[in-house]
Amino acid sequence: MRFWIVAAAFMVAAGGVRAQPCNMAAFEPCQACHVLTRDAGQKPGPQLAGLIGRPVAGDPAFDYSPALRSARDKGDVWTRERLEDFLTDPEAMYPGQWMGSPPIRDARQRTDLLCVLGGR
Repeated sequence: MRFWIVAAAFMVAAGGVRAQPCNMAAFEPCQACHVLTRDAGQKPGPQLAGLIGRPVAGDPAFDYSPALRSARDKGDVWTRERLEDFLTDPEAMYPGQWMGSPPIRDARQRTDLLCVLGGR
C-alpha cells in the first residue's frame, strides 16, 4: 500500500495527473463570432486556435481594426496576462478595436475563459 501512495505522489509531482478540465461553457457566448480550431472555418471574428503566444491581430484570414493592427505592428503578443487585461476591458486596452463583446468583469468567468483559450 505504501508503494501506491508514493507512486501517486510522484505522478502528481511529475504532472502525471491531469488538472480539472476547462469549463467549456465559458466559451459559449464567444461562439457566435469565434472558433477554437483551425479547421472550423471563418466566423465574424478571428479564429482563436493557438491564441496564447500568437501576435495580436495574428489570424491572417481576419481583417482587424486599425487599433489591433497597430498593436501587432508594435510587437504585442497574446500572453495570458495581456488576454486577461483585454477581456477585463477590451476598449480600454485597445481603443477603437471592433469586438462588440462587453467587458468580462467577473474574475472566475475570465479564468474559465482563459483556460479554454489555452492560458491555464
